Amino acid sequence: MAAFIAAQRELHQIPHAVSCRALGVSQPWFYKWAGGQLPPRAARRQRLKAEVARLFGLHERKYGSPRITADLRDAGWRVSENTVARLLRQQGLAARPARRRRSLTRQGRGRWRAPDLVRRDFPATKINQKWYGDGTEVPTGQGKLHLDSVLDVASRRVVGFALGEHHDAELAYGALAMAVAVRGGQVPGVIFHTDQGSEYTAGLFRAACGRLSVSQSMGRPGSALDNAVIESWHSTLEFELRRTERFATRAAARARVAQWIEEYNTTRRHSALGMLSPVQWELAHARGRPRGHP
Repeated sequence: MAAFIAAQRELHQIPHAVSCRALGVSQPWFYKWAGGQLPPRAARRQRLKAEVARLFGLHERKYGSPRITADLRDAGWRVSENTVARLLRQQGLAARPARRRRSLTRQGRGRWRAPDLVRRDFPATKINQKWYGDGTEVPTGQGKLHLDSVLDVASRRVVGFALGEHHDAELAYGALAMAVAVRGGQVPGVIFHTDQGSEYTAGLFRAACGRLSVSQSMGRPGSALDNAVIESWHSTLEFELRRTERFATRAAARARVAQWIEEYNTTRRHSALGMLSPVQWELAHARGRPRGHP
């Protein structure tokens, strides 16, 4: 067949590309047979195809076309997201689908509840305006490891987290204390929005918020949408870590979760942040040159 394609060019001036398309074969296959170099456009496409596959593997099948496109552009490629999506499909590369996360909320027993200061107005125009908190769990060979997190919605940065064997007020306080420390020890007036879980209605946690000048806010019971920001982050954790890795011990899980959160904060791209990572966005915002905003 390759000889036939070559002959069409010689005898009838039919371009190789036209003959390849008519016969249903690829130009790279023909040029490989012919022993010659690919035309510049075809050669570039082959390099791009290989780079897309490399980046997909580098990010452990977690990045789709938008983030891979951003990586390519940062590396100097001029390419559209549609082209990257097509190259992914051609190679059978697809990011793992997300699954719905089961809620772990244990309703507080007392009557006290914080008012809803967010009212589903989730975004913030600057850091330390609105934080969101929730808990989840990481299975290990030694039993569950609980994770409580605090996320600043302006930059999507996880500013605080705590890991422990018990999902209680002390764990929630540990995450909040880290968040306050990361922000320099002073966050007067920041709104901390959570569900009505017992760890957040407990006296210990309420007293800590008072000392730290943190304004508690709570959504309605049984409404995942009222705490959608942190639910979305835990879905990312589920998609990119818990479903892909297994931990024999709690110690191994602690180390890996901490490492993953650091990677999330410093390197993971966000479409809402102009394809910057949370830390990159904060640095750009501090310089007055943010590329995107939630």
